[in-house]
Amino acid sequence: MDGSAPKGQAIQVLVMNTLAFTVCFAAWMMNGVLVTFLVDNQVFEFSKVQIGWLIGTPVLTGAITRLPVGLLTDKYGGRVVYTVLMLISAIPMWLMSTANTYGEFLLFSLGFGLTGASFAVGIAYTSVWFERSRQGTALGIFGAGNAGAALTSLGAPTLLGYLTAGSVGMEGWRSLPKIYAAALATTAVIFWFMTHTKKLVDADSKTMRERLKPLGEMRVWRFGLYYFFVFGGFVALAQWLIPYYVNVYAMSVVTAGLMASIFSLPSGVIRALGGWLSDLLGARSVMYWVLAVSAACCLFLTVPRMDIAAPGQGVMAPASGTITAVSAESVTIGNRTLPLQTMPPDSVSLINDPDVLILPAFEFWQEPVVVTGQEVKKKELLARGVTHIYFQANVWIFTALVFALGIAMGIGKAAVYKHIPDYFPHDVGVVGGIVGVLGGLGGFVCPIIFGYLLQGTGIWTTCWLFFLALTVGCLIWMHLVVRRMLKARDPELLRHMEHTTAEFEESGDAPEASDGAPVLTRLGGGTA
Repeated sequence: MDGSAPKGQAIQVLVMNTLAFTVCFAAWMMNGVLVTFLVDNQVFEFSKVQIGWLIGTPVLTGAITRLPVGLLTDKYGGRVVYTVLMLISAIPMWLMSTANTYGEFLLFSLGFGLTGASFAVGIAYTSVWFERSRQGTALGIFGAGNAGAALTSLGAPTLLGYLTAGSVGMEGWRSLPKIYAAALATTAVIFWFMTHTKKLVDADSKTMRERLKPLGEMRVWRFGLYYFFVFGGFVALAQWLIPYYVNVYAMSVVTAGLMASIFSLPSGVIRALGGWLSDLLGARSVMYWVLAVSAACCLFLTVPRMDIAAPGQGVMAPASGTITAVSAESVTIGNRTLPLQTMPPDSVSLINDPDVLILPAFEFWQEPVVVTGQEVKKKELLARGVTHIYFQANVWIFTALVFALGIAMGIGKAAVYKHIPDYFPHDVGVVGGIVGVLGGLGGFVCPIIFGYLLQGTGIWTTCWLFFLALTVGCLIWMHLVVRRMLKARDPELLRHMEHTTAEFEESGDAPEASDGAPVLTRLGGGTA
């Protein structure tokens, strides 16, 4: 804990921050369930483009407001800003229950999307209560509020079914936004009375230009790119996996939602472990593993489910002549019989695949293209070859890989934010805000990119190809930065960089930079 703050107060604030973030995140993701439910039940006839905008608008609002909200948190403190944010967000959430047109839905979605900015408040407010060596764990626990997305995807469909009496009284849907609004307002009141005021010591002495100065450093945008993947990718997949399961594996929407929660729920909860690992091993080391594991998962996921018949090796006439006999097993030209490879009796296909196939299966056979009595010339094709390539992409193997990717993303979200108080201890709000903006934009932009890739290729797995390129790019950029810092300073630092910042601070061995911060922290000792 921060030495200037009582331990009990710090833990109490962390618990309330996490609770508030969970409620806000659940509210932020409401449209994904509500709009889909209304369209599926023909309450409103929104086009696919309109549905996309309604789902994405709250995500966009939450993303672009994180920076100003982070600045306000640095200046006025998280207690005030968090409480006001939830109360303001509850108003358009309640008004959502009165919406009857696309324009009204869009306007109110724009308003309650402010709940997505709660992350910037919570990061800054949590950081001031904990010392640097424990901030990774604290921020990881706070970030577990991402599980609010899974709570909405699992609970909201059931709640809508209850409110509409099993889709009989469809006007009952209007109670759902009211329930979310009441949850936001109630949480705001509890939060105010259960937390304590605390902000940065020098918050009031900084001008706006001084507050924004850290945004000129490239590492802020590098952290933002990491977060674009680990958080933006998480938000995007939490929504994209449902239609993915429906279209690729022919599941119902309810079953697809349950399968998607296998990704989103653990990914949110595991964030606390990511914070602890970042404190123990260093955020840089954790990010290396996160990006490497993510790249490996995406590589395996890029192979699409397929059932392809491609041209294979055929049989050509050894000499000119007349075809005297044709069957599935052979072709006879004159007095010479040429055997053919027949189709396997147990040929596999996507229609009948009782066995779990991990690797692609290949089959080959030949089919006659000539008839009895036909005159053929030398080298003319008698039977064409057919190669059958079948890849089951078993749903449970697919889900296991997606689960592993979600775990990596959850740990990575905590690791990214462990960097910020290490490098920018006096600018957590503004830096955390812009990093959060880029992450939120990832949640808005990625589904759009997925849609264009799917439309252009017709292949669902192109989303994994995009993530593969993104993770490899992040990994290469981070590695080049670390090597460049070593070369610029001292190769001897290589021996120290595998240790955490906390270990050096406790031992007093870390060399000091001109601003008093440990050089290892500035160069990447545990972070990069």
